[in-house]
Amino acid sequence: MSEFSSTISNKPPLWATDATPATPGLLKRGWRALLRFMHNSPVGTIAALIWILLILIAIFAPSLAPYAPQEADYGAIRQAPSAQHLLGADDIGRDVLSRIIFGARITLLVSIVSVLIGDLIGFFWGVTSGYLGQRFDLISQRVLDVLMSFPALILALLLLVAIGAGLTTVIIAIAVTRIPSSARVIRSVVLSIKETAYVEAARSVGVRPWRIMLVHIAPQCIAPLIVIATLNLGAAIFAESALSFLGLGIPPPAPSWGNMLGGVLAASFRPSWWLVIFPGLAITISIMAANLLGDALRDFLDPRLRSRLN
Repeated sequence: MSEFSSTISNKPPLWATDATPATPGLLKRGWRALLRFMHNSPVGTIAALIWILLILIAIFAPSLAPYAPQEADYGAIRQAPSAQHLLGADDIGRDVLSRIIFGARITLLVSIVSVLIGDLIGFFWGVTSGYLGQRFDLISQRVLDVLMSFPALILALLLLVAIGAGLTTVIIAIAVTRIPSSARVIRSVVLSIKETAYVEAARSVGVRPWRIMLVHIAPQCIAPLIVIATLNLGAAIFAESALSFLGLGIPPPAPSWGNMLGGVLAASFRPSWWLVIFPGLAITISIMAANLLGDALRDFLDPRLRSRLN
């Protein structure tokens, strides 16, 4: 009896037991995944760093730009790159470097917000269409066929002509062009997931369809969504630049990389080289970084490709 009581007394109280789970924490798992991504894909890491740098430039544009984007120095009109204006000055003496830095705010804002809106709509559209199937899937896919029958730029132009130019309307127009591709990809993922055993088990015990879609199917589509969104960033930047180049995007004098090119080419047939090269480089680098990052994430998040990399 004394031995039994001593055994009980030596046990710690229930509330004093260590409740820390054996599995590593979320931050630790995220850090390990980040290190693994950096090890497996150095090119993707460089692309991610470029995008982080672009976002930081856009956030801290007032502190980084040497001049205000609309400040005109009439003594430096069409001045080549110099110590005073590192990337030169445009037709009315505005500093090109400052306008590229401030233009990053508008270009990245339009591309990121439009991709978030368009891909989220396409995500829920694809999950719903793929799981419910039947008539809803048939009708929704025909609507997507209509949207995909137009080239993305032409569809965005039609929408802008209908609703007018401006920051909000440009975001809406580009977001609409992102919906069909993301919805189709997510739908194909859902069609394979909904036939798995755990989804069939949830359906057999009477779990409601909306709960199955949100709890069991949607989380499995997050990795493809991240890849699609990353790849769509480059397409969104190109679409915004093309629309602004054509004069239907962000109206001047607000600086964006597209209207910097468009305004210069409209003013003269042979513009100064620095007015074309530097905005074009900004567009090219951001699109290339987005595409490389999307490819790296696809390779990293796909289990079949990940096994080959490891």
